[in-house]
Amino acid sequence: MSTPVQLYVYDLSNGLARQLSMQLTGRQIDGIWHTSVVVFGKEIFYGQGISITPPGGSHLGQPSSVIEMGETAIDEDTFEQYLSEMHQQFTAEKYHLLDFNCNTFTNECIAFLTGGSIPDYIKSLPADFLSTPFGAALRPNIDAMYRRGAPSGLPTPPPEATRAAAQVSPSPALATGLLEAIAARASSSGPTGSYMPTPAATSPSTPDVTGVKSCADPTSFQSILRDNHAVIAFFTSKTCGPCRVIEPVFQGLAQQKTRTNGGVAFTKVDLGVGAGAAIAGQYGVRATPTFFFFLDGRKTHELRGANAPELRTQVDLLIYEAFPRKSTSDYWISMCSRASDLLGPCLAHPHKSVSLPAIDSISLKPILFTQTPNLDTLLSKLNEFIDSISPWTGVLTQAQVKQALSKTVIPFLKTSSTPPPLQPPTAPFDYWPALVSSLVSNLTVGNLFPLADIWRIALLNPRFSEWSAAKRGPQNPINVLLSKALESNDAPRNYLLTVLRMLSNAFSSANLARECITSMRNDLTAILVSTLLHENVAVRSAAASLAFNVAAHLQKHRLEKIESHGNIDPEEEDLDWELEVISALLEAIGRENASEDTVHRLTASLALVLRFSPHIGDLIPLMEVLRSRSILTGKLQKGDGGVTQVEIRKLVTEVAEKLCP
Repeated sequence: MSTPVQLYVYDLSNGLARQLSMQLTGRQIDGIWHTSVVVFGKEIFYGQGISITPPGGSHLGQPSSVIEMGETAIDEDTFEQYLSEMHQQFTAEKYHLLDFNCNTFTNECIAFLTGGSIPDYIKSLPADFLSTPFGAALRPNIDAMYRRGAPSGLPTPPPEATRAAAQVSPSPALATGLLEAIAARASSSGPTGSYMPTPAATSPSTPDVTGVKSCADPTSFQSILRDNHAVIAFFTSKTCGPCRVIEPVFQGLAQQKTRTNGGVAFTKVDLGVGAGAAIAGQYGVRATPTFFFFLDGRKTHELRGANAPELRTQVDLLIYEAFPRKSTSDYWISMCSRASDLLGPCLAHPHKSVSLPAIDSISLKPILFTQTPNLDTLLSKLNEFIDSISPWTGVLTQAQVKQALSKTVIPFLKTSSTPPPLQPPTAPFDYWPALVSSLVSNLTVGNLFPLADIWRIALLNPRFSEWSAAKRGPQNPINVLLSKALESNDAPRNYLLTVLRMLSNAFSSANLARECITSMRNDLTAILVSTLLHENVAVRSAAASLAFNVAAHLQKHRLEKIESHGNIDPEEEDLDWELEVISALLEAIGRENASEDTVHRLTASLALVLRFSPHIGDLIPLMEVLRSRSILTGKLQKGDGGVTQVEIRKLVTEVAEKLCP
């Protein structure tokens, strides 16, 4: 059964704002709005804590207007439980006339009850007021009112308010008196209301034992940003399953990396607590978990989803950017500078003068997955998945999809994989994206691996890979299949494995490889970072293969530039991308204990990303922070995780000693 929800609107100025706002501020302001929620036969509002009265029974009397906000399906017990949780956040001490007031509370309640919000003209009132010279002049004094308070517990303007008002208003006494009256009426619970006591806040944001500061209002959040050089913000909610999975990782990072006295802070914003939703709305957070990374108050990166490896990487990158270390890295940076002075810009890179035989011997041919399964069995499995879907949606019907697979796609793959082909295979590729779209929109991620495997095999055909390279944009089937793997935090192992192998085979064509690295870079990097640390050894191996193909393609491009121009323009390469990839590779190398071949591919990838990088002077300090040399030399130790093959040991030793600080 639904219950009606109303918004009571009061004018704290009792009509004076409408009459005097032009005189005082130069802008017409029709009212100083105070709101309360009326539901279940009660009026609930925020001032000296959360108060409940009969409708119209508060100290403000009858409302100036009543707005119908719809109906709620939430029962009274659930709402009362919600209010009891809100007591911890909406305390008397936290009240602020502009930043955290009755309207903040009301908006939260309306969102909980109906999913809506209070009218914009009410929410925007503080911003409208502060945009006037009068409002801007009084802002510091209003802040002071809520820092010091009065013996009665109600805020009073400090003496400076009169002087500030006098500079921008022709009637300072009137302005100050009006401000004091509004503040008193706004903060009071009044004699007729039943005051619900709420505990005092010890601080705007309270850190837990792990160092994570819980934040529930915009003022506290801005304070954290203002007081710390680097801030990692975790937006979460109690009903979010992935949030519970990633929170221990976030807490562990906070415990390890928090720096006091304005250094590094970790803060958690629960969208269901206090004004957490308001903070989220301010930054456009629409889903949880979401992580924001701030440097000196400026957002530098955003991460969505419970991606622990990527979270660790981004935390390290932020701290590196905030506190670049200067020690042995100075040697490398000065080495770059001296090489430039002595040899000129065309021969400036320090790696030109370093002997790297193990790295030079790395073949730059891509690692391809060429094994062809029984195609009839693959088709049968896919048809089984197709037949299980009802109803079917998409541009192609089930019958059309099955016919295209059996009459065109599978015959094309069989002809392509016949060694050697009796004749060049042909097929009308242009409708294949519609085929993929229909299958992806109907099948679950777990049932899409046969489709990804079909694409893996097809990409080995030169005609098909060149056609794929020309199909730019999000509708490219490679992009569609890759995006599907990233949509789910727990994509099935068989699908992840097949997609990684499909992406590796995309590097069989130089044009398609270039297209993947440019137009799909973000998604390509995201799947690499997340799968390099996957629990399954086969997935990690496939991810390492893809990482190698990316690095080898990059190295070939660099060598071509050096051969034709003598150097590489730093503007042509993305420093942030290189930082992220190097951080992910080093963490994967350090954790890989099951496969020496995977360690080999990861180390080769690291070497190729580093060698001839035009950003080497910027990369070396990060590698020092990440203990790159220690991680690599750890692989030379005997025991679990140590490599024994002579070729791999030579490469690991060379990268550690000659490319790492």
